[in-house]
Amino acid sequence: MLIALAQLAGGFVLLVWGADRLVAGAAAAARNFGVSPLIIGLTIVGFGTSAPELVVSAVASYRENSGLALGNAIGSNIANLGLVLGLTAVIYPLRLESKALKREYPLLILIMLICFIMGMDLIYGVIDGVILLVGLAALMYFLVWLGLQRTPADPLAEEFEAEIPTDVPTRKAIFWLVIGLLVLPLSSQFLVEGAITIATTLGISDTVVGLTLVALGTSLPELATAVTSALRREDDLAIGNIIGSNMFNMLGVLGIAAVVHPIQVAPMVLARDYPIMFLLTGLLYLIASDFRGPGKMGRPSGLAFLVIFFGYQLMVWFSATAFTGSGPG
Repeated sequence: MLIALAQLAGGFVLLVWGADRLVAGAAAAARNFGVSPLIIGLTIVGFGTSAPELVVSAVASYRENSGLALGNAIGSNIANLGLVLGLTAVIYPLRLESKALKREYPLLILIMLICFIMGMDLIYGVIDGVILLVGLAALMYFLVWLGLQRTPADPLAEEFEAEIPTDVPTRKAIFWLVIGLLVLPLSSQFLVEGAITIATTLGISDTVVGLTLVALGTSLPELATAVTSALRREDDLAIGNIIGSNMFNMLGVLGIAAVVHPIQVAPMVLARDYPIMFLLTGLLYLIASDFRGPGKMGRPSGLAFLVIFFGYQLMVWFSATAFTGSGPG
C-alpha cells in the first residue's frame, strides 16, 4: 500500500511538472511563430492544463481500467468547479466580465448533456469516442473564431496578452515541449499503477478512485492557474481556464479514452456524478448571468461550491465503503 501511495504521489508531481513544461513550451513556441496570444490562451493554455487528465485516462483505458478513465474525466470537472473555482473565489472574489465567456457557459452545458445521453446505454464505444473527438475539433475551430471576434479591450484578451511569455527562444521552447511530451505518459504509468493498487487493496471500484484521488491530483494544474490568476486579478483568465478545461475533459479526455478501449458506465455515474456536475455548472452559469447586474462570484458563492464538493466527496466514499464489493461507483 505504501508503494502504491508513493507511486500515486510521485506520478502526480511528475504529471503536474510535465504538463507545466508542455504548456510553457508550446505557448512560447506558438508566440514566436506569430500566433496571437489570445488564440494561444484559448487553445494551448486553456486545454493544456487538461493534459494530465487526457494522458491518465488514455493510459487507464489502454490497460482496460475504463472506470478509472471515466471517473477521472467526470471527477476532474467536478473538482475544477467545486474545489478549484470555489477555493479561488474564497481567496479572491471573481468578476465575470468577458461577454465571450458567457457564450461559452451554455456550450459547456450542451456538451455535458450530449455526453450524458451517450452514456445512457451504459457504454462509451469507439463510435461515441470518434463523435466526441470530432466535436473537439469543431470546438477548437469555434474558439479560434470566437477569439478573432473579440475586441482588444476584452478583459480575457488583455489577460492572455500579459500571461504568454515573450522572451523564450524557440529552441528552448521546443525543448520544454518535447520534455513535457515525454514526462506525461511516463508519470501517468506510475499514477495509474498506484491508483489501481489502492482500489484493489481497499476493495473499491477504480471509478471511485478516479472520481476522487486521481481527479483531485490531475486538477492541480487548474488549481494553480486559477489561484495565481485570481491573485493577479485576472478574473476572466481564471474562469476561462476552467471552462475550457471542462469542455476538453468531456470531448477530448472521454473521447480518446473511448477510442482506445470502450468504457463501461456504472449506473451510479449517471445517477450521482453527472447530476453533481450539472448542478455546479448550472450554478456558475446563473452567477455569471447579468439578470442581477454584472456577474460576480463572491466568497459566499465560493463557500457554497466548496461545501457541495466536499459533501460530494463524502457521499462517494461513503457509498463505496458501505457497499464494498458491489462496485457502486
